[in-house]
Amino acid sequence: MTNSRSPTCAQTEPFKLKPRQTSDANRAHHWWTWRLFGLLFLLTLPAWAQAKPTLTWLLRDLPPLTIFEGPKKGQGVIDQLMPMLIAGMPQYEHTLMRVNRARGMQMLHEPSFTCDPSLIWSKERTQWIAFSIPAFRAVSNGLVVRQKDRDVLAPYLIDGEVDLTAFLANGEIKVGVVAERSYGEFLDTLLKQAPGGALTPHYGNDALSSLLSMQRLGRLQVVLGYWPEIRYQAHQAQIAEDELVFYPIQGTGKYLSGYVGCSDTAEGRQAISEINQLLRTLPHEHLNRLYADWLDPGMRSDYLEQARIFFEQQTAP
Repeated sequence: MTNSRSPTCAQTEPFKLKPRQTSDANRAHHWWTWRLFGLLFLLTLPAWAQAKPTLTWLLRDLPPLTIFEGPKKGQGVIDQLMPMLIAGMPQYEHTLMRVNRARGMQMLHEPSFTCDPSLIWSKERTQWIAFSIPAFRAVSNGLVVRQKDRDVLAPYLIDGEVDLTAFLANGEIKVGVVAERSYGEFLDTLLKQAPGGALTPHYGNDALSSLLSMQRLGRLQVVLGYWPEIRYQAHQAQIAEDELVFYPIQGTGKYLSGYVGCSDTAEGRQAISEINQLLRTLPHEHLNRLYADWLDPGMRSDYLEQARIFFEQQTAP
């Protein structure tokens, strides 16, 4: 009987073991599948669960680049550029913050994630600001006087441009400037070297408008600034355009570049890298035309041609 039972046992043992082995294999397979799924879930979780970084854009009232109030509100060159930059950077939440000049500079000094789309490059600023490639071209600064005060600049004119170094060295007539503003590295250097009392700085939020009012009242004869901005502010103050005369400054060149600048942090430098990619593909011709609309009709064609050449050279391989 033992022999008769042995085959039965031999036949039934594999029958019992086979489903157990299959079950264990299935469980092992499912265990590894779920473990892999869980690992992939954990790896992908931060990408969508973590909130986007917030990039704060610092905007100053700086016609014709940014215009906060009046019939031309929102029609400045930077006003038109901002939607393009924001649309091209969906990896960030974007916040627009209106600031005055002093507050904007303070925030860029701080370890925050902030950017300003309308800055002038200077070596000093590179110590705490990460700059983009050129974003737009602007007419360089010059001196503005009333028609009846033109003679004060006559001794310092060379081929229609003012020798500002000699004019400041004379020290008899003060030049109105917006305090803490950069006028480009060349002029910033001249202003720092100016004799004491040669400048009349204004620190208010409406500094340029106040300087033009002082000039109109005869308390100031010469104002330093960007001609398109001066024309805009003069119009707002109901100062007739033909009351003023603009003189370029020797050594500055006709045009200078405007830049996007971000706080010099890891986030700021990363944003500048991404902004540079956008600036290489943005329609500069459109932005150039927007800026040209703010110029004297006689200046527009030259500006458009020079800006076109400049950006073509920037994007050339």
